[in-house]
Amino acid sequence: MSPEEWQVILLSLKVSGVAVLLTLPIAFGLAWLLARGRFPGKLLLDALVHLPLVLPPVVTGWLLLIAFGPSGPAGRWLGLTLMFRWTGAALAAAIMALPLMVRAMRLSIEAIDRRLEGAARTLGAARWRVFLTISLPLAMPGLLAGAVLGFARSIGEFGATITFVSNIPGETRTIPIAIYGALQIPGNEAEVTRLAIIAVLLSLGALLVSELLARRMGPGRSGHVL
Repeated sequence: MSPEEWQVILLSLKVSGVAVLLTLPIAFGLAWLLARGRFPGKLLLDALVHLPLVLPPVVTGWLLLIAFGPSGPAGRWLGLTLMFRWTGAALAAAIMALPLMVRAMRLSIEAIDRRLEGAARTLGAARWRVFLTISLPLAMPGLLAGAVLGFARSIGEFGATITFVSNIPGETRTIPIAIYGALQIPGNEAEVTRLAIIAVLLSLGALLVSELLARRMGPGRSGHVL
C-alpha cells in the first residue's frame, strides 16, 4: 500500500464517519415521526426521505451544486463553502445514506411493544422517562444497525460525491473515486485491486455487523432491514 492509497482509505473513513454522525439524529427523528406520527403529508415525507434511493446519484450531486454553489441559497446567504471540500463529500454521503438509516430505525421503532410504554405511563413515569428508559433502549439495535448501514453506504458513495466535490487528491478522493481514476490509467490494475479489496472488506464487515444487530430486533425482522 502506497502513502497515497492509505490517504484515500483514511479520508474515506473520515468522510463516512462524519456523514453517519451528521445523519444519525436526523434519521432517528424522521424514523420516529414516520413510525409513530399521524399527520397530513406523511406519505409525501416518506417518499422524499427515500427519494435518494431511486434518484440517479448524479442528479443528487447536481442539486447539491445548485444549493451549495456560489450562487446557491446555502452558498450565498448562509456562507457555507462545501464545494470541492471533504465536508461536501460527507454531506453527499450523508444524503445518500439517509434512506437506509431511516428504514432500519423505523422498523426497530415499529417493533417496540407499545404496551410496555403504556404500562410505564400508567405507573406514573413521565413521557421523557418512558422514552429514555424503555423506547430508546428497545430501538437501539435498529439505531445501531442503521448507523452501520449508513457507514457502508457512505463508503461506496460515488456519483453524488464526484458531481458535487470532484476528484481532488487528499481532499475529496475517496475509495470509489480513486478506483475510478485508477481505471482510467493503463497498468494500474494492482492499485485498483488493492482498493477494491479494502472496499469489499469494509462494506462486508459493516453489513455483517448490521445484520447481527438487526436480528436482535426480533425473529423475522432482520431480513427487511437489508
